[in-house]
This record gives sequence, structure tokens and C-alpha cells, in this order.
Amino acid sequence: MRTARFTLDPAFTVGEVNPRLFGSFVEHLGRCVYTGIFEPDHPTADAEGLRQDVLDLVRELGVTAIRYPGGNFVSGYKWEDSVGPVEDRPRRLDLAWRSTETNRFGLSEYIAFLKKIGPQAEPMMAVNLGTRGVAEALELQEYANHPSGTALSDLRVEHGDKDPFGIRMWCLGNEMDGPWQTGHKTAEEYGRIAAETARAMRQIDPGVELVACGSSGQSMETFAEWEATVLKETYDLVDYISLHAYYEPLDGDVDSFLASAVDMESFIENVVATCDHVGARLKSKKKIDLSFDEWNVWYLSRTEAQVSALDWPEAPRLLEDNYSVTDAVVFGSLLIALLRHADRVTVACLAQLVNVIAPIMTEPGGPAWRQTTFFPFAQASRYGRGEVLDVRVDSPTYETKKYGEADLLHATAVRAEDGTVTVFAVNRSRTGSLPLDVALNGLDLTSVVEHSALADADPDARNTLAEPERVTPHPVDGTTLADGRLSAVLEPLSWNVIRLA
Repeated sequence: MRTARFTLDPAFTVGEVNPRLFGSFVEHLGRCVYTGIFEPDHPTADAEGLRQDVLDLVRELGVTAIRYPGGNFVSGYKWEDSVGPVEDRPRRLDLAWRSTETNRFGLSEYIAFLKKIGPQAEPMMAVNLGTRGVAEALELQEYANHPSGTALSDLRVEHGDKDPFGIRMWCLGNEMDGPWQTGHKTAEEYGRIAAETARAMRQIDPGVELVACGSSGQSMETFAEWEATVLKETYDLVDYISLHAYYEPLDGDVDSFLASAVDMESFIENVVATCDHVGARLKSKKKIDLSFDEWNVWYLSRTEAQVSALDWPEAPRLLEDNYSVTDAVVFGSLLIALLRHADRVTVACLAQLVNVIAPIMTEPGGPAWRQTTFFPFAQASRYGRGEVLDVRVDSPTYETKKYGEADLLHATAVRAEDGTVTVFAVNRSRTGSLPLDVALNGLDLTSVVEHSALADADPDARNTLAEPERVTPHPVDGTTLADGRLSAVLEPLSWNVIRLA
């Protein structure tokens, strides 16, 4: 196998990693909330009904901003249902997921959950622009953020939350380009209501950070035209535009699946180009950042049949994908794609946090455990803080049906404040090891602190309730750093973390 190569030099960088790149997502969908993060009868539950075993894993995962309450759910969401005494909250039909929402877990509980994760956990609240509009968004903002002295801020105090929630980031709806969305709109319709809502919210607080809905995927027929139309209305009023992308192997095409990040990087670059084109037309010096606020491996093709068979249950088992080693390698590659574009992707939310296409799984009344995808995220969140170095690989390639020729090596590197460097690398080859040679220029690095890999002789190996620790990262021997060159061998189908000091 030909050696894959690249050079690291601190003179050539992408940009600083925003901690929000390691965000996640909690939607009222399936068991993400109920028997996921919230289960009052669980043996580990605290006084607020939050599962302590899940909180421990969430902290270990290292998530930052957490988007809430949806997702498709938000387009039928009445925020008033989720506040006040729990016994007085109404039960509602959730059209998005054909389920019954009890509202036992609501806005106050969400904020309490974030506080228990730690100061790094930041709220990212979505407003309903599907079935509701400007007035309801303003009412929610007043209830959540105004100190006191108005009807809605005093109502929050009356409900037991004296201090404002301090929500800075707000999503202006969700996937409004999608025909599946309750209250689906054309780009012109959505652009207008998003602009009206943004303008009004800034009258209350000029410092809010606002996310406009971009396309729900690069494959949407309206892709790019949607962004251009929406931004024409909102460019000076919003800070971000959203991207959503999910990947799965279709028709047994694992080789294309392993190259999913080729599509993700193309998606990012095309949205950046569209944003900058609109900015140029408006003669604006402002740059719109990207909020990749839904991304993951998701076996989406199974979902429609699951949902259509439901008859309005509470917290059904939905979208509970059990991830393999192959899935985790693709997942790690998607993380690399986000880091490689950290100059413009400054918010990203792994969808979702618990049970629903999630890195953490639980059993009602039972244990919580880590999926294979848990490990790449936790390692990237821990070691991927700092400045992303510009990595241009010279790699052996392979052919894919979907994306044509793709590199076997997908990699990035992050330099921390203390000068240490972490290389994140994926070997997409299913059959062969990949020799790696990295030239280090202008970096005062002398040793390999650690080389760990997530790989397995069985690419379908996964962690389950019966075997919760079947797959974990393992140390790799033989990786060296000498005379300014890093030498390593990447196992077949592997996610690698190489730390240098």
C-alpha cells in the first residue's frame, strides 16, 4: 500500500475551533427525553427526575450547546404547554412523530438539565415558525430572558425560576424547506417571516444570535436557491444559516458510505459560496457563519415505516439505531469534515443525544451505555480544541459509486494553546492498513503521547445492552516521531487519534 502523506505547519491554518462545534440536540422524539435524560422512577434519578448515569455520560461526552426542543417537533410546539406546574400541563398530539406529548419535561427542566451538565452546556432554543409566528417567539423570549416586571417574566418567577434563562442562540424554525414539515413554506414565505421574527427579537435584545433555516440537505431540489432567497431577506438580521445532513449505506454500498464526508465537505463549501455570493450582491462586509445543527449517521430509510405504524403512544422506541464499528468510522470522518471547516462552521449539533440516533443508550429502569460513536465525539471534544491546521493529504484513492474517486485517508489536526498537536485520521480501506507519514515544520514536538484507534476485526461489531463494552478504542504501538516526521500505520477501517507533544 502506498504511504499517505501530509505536512503540518503553524503558518498554514484554517481557524480557531469554536467550542459550539461540539454541540448536540435534544428533541421530544421517541425516548430521547422520557426514559432517556428524564426518568423520575429510575434508581439513579435526582430530585428533578434526571438520570444521573446519563448525566455522567453526557459530561464525559463533552457536549456544549444543546439544541431544543426540535427538530420537526418544534413546528407544532406551544411553549406555554411546557411551563408551570407539571400537573397542569396539557397532553398534546405531536404530528411530527405520531406520538402523545405529556409535557412533563419542559422549558424549566431543560434549563435545569443544562446547568447540571456544567457551565459548558449552553442553551440553543428553536422557535415555532411552522404553526406559529412572530408574536409567540417574542412571548417565549420575554418569558425566558427578561429579568422581571412584565407579565411573562413575572410568570416565570411565579413558576419558580427567579433568574432569567439567558438564552443567547435562537433557531428561527426548523427545516422549513421540507414538505414533511408542519407549516412548510416557500423560500419567499419563510424568508419574510424569519426576517420579521429576527427584527422583532432584536428589538428586545440586540445581542441575540439567530440561526436562519438553510436547506435540509444538499439533495433538496431547492438547494442553494433556498439559501440565496432566505438570505436576501435576512442577511443583516441573522448570524448563521443552518445545514442538516444524515448518512447511511444504501443498497449495500459501504464504500460510498465510508466516503460520506466528501458530500458533507461539498455541502459546507457550497453553502459558504452561496452566503458569500449574497453578501457580495448586497455589498456587505459581514460573513454569515454556518450552524450544522443536525448531523449524524442515521438509517433514515427505516424511519417512515416506523412512524406511520404508530397510534399516538407516549415516548415510543423510535430511531434507536445501534451503531457498528463501520458507522463509528464514518461518524469520525464527519467530525473531521466539521473541523476542517472550523473557520465558517462555528456551531454544530450531533443529532441526537440519548437513545434517538444517539451516542448514549439507556434501558428504562436499567443501565446506560456508550455506543461506538460515543468515542470519536468524546475524543474530538476533548482534544480538538484550539487552532485547526491546514491539512492537504496526498493519499492513495479508491473508487466509489456515489462520489467517484475518494482518498483512503481523511485527516485533520488541531494545535492546542500549549503547543501540543492532535491528529485525527480515518483509514477508509476495509481491507488494508495505511502507512502514514507526516512532516512537521515549525512545530516544537518531540514525542508521541498516545495513538489510539477504534477498529475491530468484525466491522459490524457494536455495543449493546448485553455487551455494552464490546467496542472501545485501543492503544496502537509502533507510532514514532523523530527528526520532524511522524510515522504511523492506520489499521483497516479505523478512526485514529494521535497526540503529539
